[in-house]
Amino acid sequence: MFENTFHLRYFEMGLHGEATPVTILTLLEETAADHCLSIGHSLYDLLAKGIGWVLLSGRMVMDRYPAYKEKITIKTWLSELTTCRGTRENLILDEADNIIGRAKGFWLFFDIKKRRPARIFEGMTKQWKINSEESIQMENKKIKAIDEAIYSKQFLVHRFDMDSNEHVNNLRYLQWAMECIPDEITDTCYLHTIDGNFVGEAQYGHTVESLTDPDVTENTFNHTLRDQSNKQVFSTAKTVWKNRINK
Repeated sequence: MFENTFHLRYFEMGLHGEATPVTILTLLEETAADHCLSIGHSLYDLLAKGIGWVLLSGRMVMDRYPAYKEKITIKTWLSELTTCRGTRENLILDEADNIIGRAKGFWLFFDIKKRRPARIFEGMTKQWKINSEESIQMENKKIKAIDEAIYSKQFLVHRFDMDSNEHVNNLRYLQWAMECIPDEITDTCYLHTIDGNFVGEAQYGHTVESLTDPDVTENTFNHTLRDQSNKQVFSTAKTVWKNRINK
């Protein structure tokens, strides 16, 4: 396993004085990037060769979010590696080594210019050790898109939304989805579980429509992000929220 330690900073906090879901996902990405760097293949080295990692789907489950200045450790490892895909596992621990969160992601090795899968470099497959242990169970299947929703908002894709792979970073999709969660949920609950699929690429200058509809299960929502003009779906997700008084 590879691990990173972080002290949570003020600008990473949300309304309730604890790290936001986007903060946690950012630190998970940072740890994955450092894991690549540790074997001599930094993301910028890959970028120079026209290659990047793209998230296809993932799940995060948080029992609680760390507070301001709290120290956490993220442990990450690969449980599976194929010709062009990798499954990344993650554990999030507090200072007492209690597990406060878990995450899994299915990643694609990607040719940025050709916009298609690429074969993972032989040197990477030899240096990375595979550990079949799973951090969390997750079915690798698509979440069905919704066509209509009670809550919706529109977002113009700006330059700062784009990442080094020349597409909208998956963290931005999460932010756009959560903007549609009603205030009575975000004020009294915390995001416990998120499952997401990434099926398309939003383009710079286009307008993204974020749709959110309550699920039949209480405090659960279905999300779809799509192009406002042609209705091309970029991402689908399901979120589960838990009441703060029961934490």
